[in-house]
Amino acid sequence: MSQPNPARRSRQSERTTPTRHIVWDWNGTLLDDNHAVVAAVNAVCAAYGRAQVTLEEWRVIFFRPLDVCYERLLGRRLSTTDWARLDQIYHDAYAELVPTVRLAADAAAALTGWRAGGGTQSLLSMWFHDDLVALVSDLGLAGYFARVDGLRQATGVGSKAAHLGTHLDALGLDPAEVTLIGDVVDDATAAASVGAGCVLLSTGITTRAALAEAGVPVVDSITAALALAAPDPHLPRRSSETRQRVGLDRRDHQQRQR
Repeated sequence: MSQPNPARRSRQSERTTPTRHIVWDWNGTLLDDNHAVVAAVNAVCAAYGRAQVTLEEWRVIFFRPLDVCYERLLGRRLSTTDWARLDQIYHDAYAELVPTVRLAADAAAALTGWRAGGGTQSLLSMWFHDDLVALVSDLGLAGYFARVDGLRQATGVGSKAAHLGTHLDALGLDPAEVTLIGDVVDDATAAASVGAGCVLLSTGITTRAALAEAGVPVVDSITAALALAAPDPHLPRRSSETRQRVGLDRRDHQQRQR
């Protein structure tokens, strides 16, 4: 087995700027939806004559870019037409199970605690934006986030990196004060690309061994992730001016979406 990259781990441990803002991932992080993800993957498998996979098998197979991942899963090259069909099959199957998904066990407490401590937080997902905003609202979480961003294009096969840069720019945040909490290696890649911190959860769709190779901390709960992101219980609060600016950015964003 390959070992974690010591150089990348060293860069993470050298971060000295306190985390003041958390960027949360959604699927597999705040949202406990592994069963829906695997069911949707298996709908794709059925359509292409491939045997069904378990969650553990999908954790081994999954990686980005997604088009290459699915080519490996299905054992064939995928044309643009194939990918459009596959993507529709997946999202139709997932949508049917949205009523059965739920928040991770400690998600609500973590969101409440971070806000109560003076930190700000936002949500960045590669799930479709309109569907994401609707579910976040249905679950009563919209008020926790300074900004919610999902995928605003028809399909998304690439990395979260470009989306994270745009997300932080819109909030006017210094990446050095930000930690991304997610569940896949691409979350660590995205964080590194902008100079933000990252903590990965083992609760999603990637094996712990693969996560460990990303060179960032890997934990088993949201509570543990927050403890690593801001280990000092007396973390200085944001200044009132900074909190006000983030609040204004949020209101401006909400007005633009109406």
